[in-house]
Amino acid sequence: MDPRDLIKRPVITERATDLMEQRKYVFEVDRRANKVEIRQAVEHIFGVKVAQVNTIHVPPKPKRVGRFHGYTPAMKKAIVKLTPESKLIDMFGE
Repeated sequence: MDPRDLIKRPVITERATDLMEQRKYVFEVDRRANKVEIRQAVEHIFGVKVAQVNTIHVPPKPKRVGRFHGYTPAMKKAIVKLTPESKLIDMFGE
């Protein structure tokens, strides 16, 4: 599988932005990807060295708009920690 198919998009939230100071980055990944594949994909795409990968399954949440009920999609998140000697990932194009 292509590394760009494993890493769908970065998760940009207030908490994820605070984690960037600790060299941790949050990505939405393919639900079938394991930690080794995620590590290899991040190292290949961004050219960095990964120290640790933690994954989280985010279940769907019920949402309502007026009288219509539905659910948000389920997803898998990965929190990737970089090694101290690795360069940083530029998320915002600075």
